[in-house]
Amino acid sequence: MERDLTHAASVLRSAGSVMVVTHIDADGITAGAIADITLERLGIPHRMVFQTKITEESISMINNAPEDVVWICDLGSGYLSEFTKSGMIVTDHHVPDPKWRKKQTVLDSFVSIEHLNPHTYGFDGSYEISGAGMTYLLSRKVDQNNRDLAYIAVIGAVGDFQDSSESKLISLNRKLLEDAISNGDLVIENDLRLFGRETRPLIQFFQYCNEPRIEGLTDNPNGCLDMLEFLKVSVKEKGKWRVWNDLNENEKERVTDNVLAQVKPEEQRLVYGEVYTLPRFPRGTGLRDAKEYATVLNSCGRYDDAETGLRICKGDESALKDAEQNRADHRRHISAALSYVKDNHLIRERRFIQYFDAGSNIRDTVVGIVAGMLLNSSECRHNLPILGFVDADDGIKVSARANRELVDRGLDLSVIMKTAADIVGGFGGGHSVAAGATIPPDKKEDFLDIVEDLVSGQVE
Repeated sequence: MERDLTHAASVLRSAGSVMVVTHIDADGITAGAIADITLERLGIPHRMVFQTKITEESISMINNAPEDVVWICDLGSGYLSEFTKSGMIVTDHHVPDPKWRKKQTVLDSFVSIEHLNPHTYGFDGSYEISGAGMTYLLSRKVDQNNRDLAYIAVIGAVGDFQDSSESKLISLNRKLLEDAISNGDLVIENDLRLFGRETRPLIQFFQYCNEPRIEGLTDNPNGCLDMLEFLKVSVKEKGKWRVWNDLNENEKERVTDNVLAQVKPEEQRLVYGEVYTLPRFPRGTGLRDAKEYATVLNSCGRYDDAETGLRICKGDESALKDAEQNRADHRRHISAALSYVKDNHLIRERRFIQYFDAGSNIRDTVVGIVAGMLLNSSECRHNLPILGFVDADDGIKVSARANRELVDRGLDLSVIMKTAADIVGGFGGGHSVAAGATIPPDKKEDFLDIVEDLVSGQVE
């Protein structure tokens, strides 16, 4: 990896112009921001292009780009054999295209691609390092002074849920943490890992916990209020709703002990563990907590405004105000989407999979989030992977999610989505625990049959 990073850094430094192509989720926006800042510091002319996914159109755009170098972040690894442009750099963490061999796309056709992907070096890109992390490692190799961008890569990793399986970041992600801490940009704390430490009123902080559900608190605002009153923790101070980080240490300790007592011992680590605070950002902004920062970026990307997310990462304070509407829209769409699936009883079960088809009633940019939340709710069986189908401009978008236990038993959604999509004439790929595909509208049933067959063959 060090050798390949060094070579890619030399290619980047010598470029006369660069096109950066990056994804629109939190990991992609942070990766794009790191690439953008790196190139600005090098003084290299460049343009930024955000993509929701790699399509035939984007492959053509990349292959015909006039720039010396095309740098693809958090995308691209699954389509390496489709690229014909030399002088490409790919910093990604998704499962690589099995048809591609280094410097060779098809027989007798050699193309220079600097492919920097953890899977190539024996690491798992679903939890050991993200696209932003690989982009950061290259940026740091270009110039050690770029260590001040490490915290942005941590936000990308957290936004990609890479801290979920162990309730902390591990492996290569730990290197990013060390750089961010040494630079004074990040502090590790042990605390409740529920979402909204800086911005959610206390009752909602507990009410909306779904991973895992907390008996008596999840979806039960009255139960949350009863608990806080019993523990003598006021929910308001000077007429203002308190958030979790408004509590003093004694209050936090009392509530934490009570909450953990309501959780199964094997699930306690999901509720309590490492959280990452960004101390340079003011309290209550939504940027001081890494998970909340990532959600702000996600809300921008999902609503066709990744540029605002990029501005936030680059320190534009006015961009946060522009992102507020995106964040409100994001929360509203996810809440409405969950209600739509539940109220209409859309979840269907087969022997080895479960799925829902929301048609045009859920945005294709949030279906993966919705599928993941449903999988961790009481609406679904946790021992089956879930697939969500929605209409998209270029066909039917499919998002698949599974829990880590199934992956440990052999499930690899990346392989399944890619294989099944290829068979029905679509595109697919991703990670073992989270993957997606785009398929023709008339191939849903065929796709489901193939996916079920593949799942049954993988899981022991």
